[in-house]
Amino acid sequence: MSLRIITMTLMVLFYAAASKSAECQFVIARLKYSGGGDWYSDPSSLPNLITAVRQRTDIPICDSIAVVALMDDRLFRHPFLYMTGHGNVSFTLQERLRLRKYLLGGGFLWADDCFGMDKSFRSEIAAIFPENHLVEISRRHPIYKSKYDMPGLPKIHEHNGDAAQGLGVFYGRRLILFYSYSSDIGDGMEDPDVHNDGEQLREQALRMGVNIVSWFFDPKPDDSEASGPQQKTIEKENNIDKSNKKSKKAASED
Repeated sequence: MSLRIITMTLMVLFYAAASKSAECQFVIARLKYSGGGDWYSDPSSLPNLITAVRQRTDIPICDSIAVVALMDDRLFRHPFLYMTGHGNVSFTLQERLRLRKYLLGGGFLWADDCFGMDKSFRSEIAAIFPENHLVEISRRHPIYKSKYDMPGLPKIHEHNGDAAQGLGVFYGRRLILFYSYSSDIGDGMEDPDVHNDGEQLREQALRMGVNIVSWFFDPKPDDSEASGPQQKTIEKENNIDKSNKKSKKAASED
């Protein structure tokens, strides 16, 4: 049975259970990481996203937010992982292997660039997925159309002037990691008086957030040809482990 069929089956069972209960069924988890970056940035963003999801969709999302590290036993209880920050992102070898296992096993990571994490984050993802690079996602991808029809990733904050980009890592045709670069969706979703972005930009940020969560519950692949080269399917889940073992062996022989 393919991973996508298993994922869709779990989603069907999820909704079946949710329809029988008024209780929440889904908790967003914020990733706590090392390296010096403020993983706790934009504290009002996720509560505001949760409120928007509850008001605008029928997804049974919980009011609570989990905080997990990659080596926590609770990681695999949370299929939707969110991370952000301004500073350095650093994972140990064990954390890289665990995040890879989590994502290939059905988990999803939304990483939101809060200006300052880009260089270190890209380096970590390249180490975790050496065979699959971050690629720009087509503006016709369903992640931009799941609830609201958006023309692509909205530009919320100016930062260094780069255009906002939605990037991703795919496992076959399944998007397992979404990286909102040079946009700052998290800042835009914060309370109105935090950054004074204005109602229009804040609404764009909330709509993008709602789209990402909505897409997660109906993860249709991108059928367009507009996104450029198709990424290779990841065939060997232990490539990173083999690569690091070779590096260690070479170092010991020097």
